[in-house]
Amino acid sequence: MRAGVLLFLVLAAGPVSAQTVPYAGQQEREVTSFSAEDLTQLRAGAGWGLAKPAELNGWPGPRHVLDLADELNLSDEQLEEVQAIYDAMRAQAVEQGQALIAAETALDTSFASGKIDEDRLVELLGAAERARAELRHTHLSAHLALGPVLTRHQVMTYNSLRGYGESHGHAGHSGH
Repeated sequence: MRAGVLLFLVLAAGPVSAQTVPYAGQQEREVTSFSAEDLTQLRAGAGWGLAKPAELNGWPGPRHVLDLADELNLSDEQLEEVQAIYDAMRAQAVEQGQALIAAETALDTSFASGKIDEDRLVELLGAAERARAELRHTHLSAHLALGPVLTRHQVMTYNSLRGYGESHGHAGHSGH
């Protein structure tokens, strides 16, 4: 009788919801910490949201400035400067993204193999977080480098075009 009641309760509860097992299926990921989109962005040197403190506080990013070059009325000199900042940032970001992927893969591999202890965990986490910090620094530094390149008006226009409002900007622009 108990077994019948228990079976009824289990069947009545239905399938386990995604809320109770939010990571179901993620064990099949290439790197468990990253979605396929995360990996694509990291491998491409894309922003991955790492520069939001700059972007959302009035410090435009080079990729987006290049995308909006016509609307921002960039001079040829500005366009060259922005392109150089972007190219340098992207080259570093691709390399650092690979380093972050490798560090997270090492963490996955250590847990999967069972060859991990507290010391190894600290070592692996340190490597992963250093890689992430270096990548974030690269992206944030690119935003910072654009400060003297754009005029205040261009920054205000950029912020408006990006949906942040015209008044959102900082005082560090040169007035180029």
